[in-house]
Amino acid sequence: MKPVRAADAAIRTTTNRRGRAVRRSAVALAMGGVLLFTAACGDDKGSDNGSGSGGGDAAATAGANGTPAPGQSQAAPKASAAVLTVEPKDGAQDVAPTNGLNVSVANGKLATVEVTDKDGKPVAGAITPDGTAWKPSGALAVGMAYKVNAQAKDAEGLVAASTTSFTTLTPAKTISTNDNISDNATYGVGMIVSVVFNKDVKNKDAVVKGITFETADGATEVKGHWFGARRVDFRPAEYWKPGTKVTIKYRLKNVEVAPGIYGDVDKDEPFTIGRSQVSTADAASHQMTVIRDGQSHTVPVTLGADATPSWGGTMVIMSKEAVTRMNSQTVGLGGEYDIQDVPHAMRLTTSGTFVHGNYWSKANPPFGRSNGSHGCVSMADEKGGSDSSVAGKFFNDSMIGDVVKIVNTKEKNVAPDNGLGGWNINWANW
Repeated sequence: MKPVRAADAAIRTTTNRRGRAVRRSAVALAMGGVLLFTAACGDDKGSDNGSGSGGGDAAATAGANGTPAPGQSQAAPKASAAVLTVEPKDGAQDVAPTNGLNVSVANGKLATVEVTDKDGKPVAGAITPDGTAWKPSGALAVGMAYKVNAQAKDAEGLVAASTTSFTTLTPAKTISTNDNISDNATYGVGMIVSVVFNKDVKNKDAVVKGITFETADGATEVKGHWFGARRVDFRPAEYWKPGTKVTIKYRLKNVEVAPGIYGDVDKDEPFTIGRSQVSTADAASHQMTVIRDGQSHTVPVTLGADATPSWGGTMVIMSKEAVTRMNSQTVGLGGEYDIQDVPHAMRLTTSGTFVHGNYWSKANPPFGRSNGSHGCVSMADEKGGSDSSVAGKFFNDSMIGDVVKIVNTKEKNVAPDNGLGGWNINWANW
């Protein structure tokens, strides 16, 4: 087939009213097409006299409000010069709860830092005065997921933002924590809180920071003193004020007490200080002066004999037993004695010093006359223990935490870690 030329293809055949075929000029149609095409171009570009078409108006509007016209590309916004760094990295696992989270910025200052745990609870923290860093106020929780939202601004006020998440480690090893306090119990004014661990503590400062004391008056300072690597005792500078309400706040679960070992307890432990009772046993006079809430009375006692003198210094009643067994072999005195039913016994030292009742010396009582014990402070009593005896009355009037001092003995002062002997260390050295 012969190819059809463009001009020929533009010729159309129509029929007039009388049925005659009419041929139109291809040139006329072609010229008309050029005119139409030219008009279309003029509409797109706008006329020379300034009366633009709709397309021209759209372009003008785009230039005014910054919104690109159809077919035009949008320029990227200017980036902030501030560079945020969040450690740990996004998605990190087994992050150390202490010193594991840090937010910082270069070429700018932090505007906001929000850290929340998986329950949405916020983590306390503060931006440094120069605005370049943020750290949490304390240790994070172990085995917890956290989210970090941070924003910073550069010198032009342009904002940089970061959102990350991480999870702290779950300790494989923990340390057990035990003390000598019972919840809501009442103790004497000399009470010392002794905390014992089952493993050696390396980070002692971190542990002490994780054990705080809150008093109702808010005015009593309590400090800790370490005896070795497993025991720390707490007391105020002076005896507690009667009636003081105290709460021990343990926050040790997030504390690395030793490499790879964490504390085991987060709890509050309240107790109350009762009335004041301070007793002073005098080895020279064989009398014990008891001062209770300012009222004084004296009871006859016997203390350690010359061969086995009583420890001197300040002690605290650690425990009370209505009846107990005392065996000299347990305190390194061989077979000197083994009394199965010592009445009204109150322990003063771990080495075996007690205040107790004595019924076996009734035939020749030494109380108020001489010293004949193996180091204990003993008072007259009946076999089986009598509440009306001197020992029975003192026992019933006493509580754990009461102070007992021993003076004028030939023995040196008790070691501060022998029982609750911490009052024998001055405050400056505590």
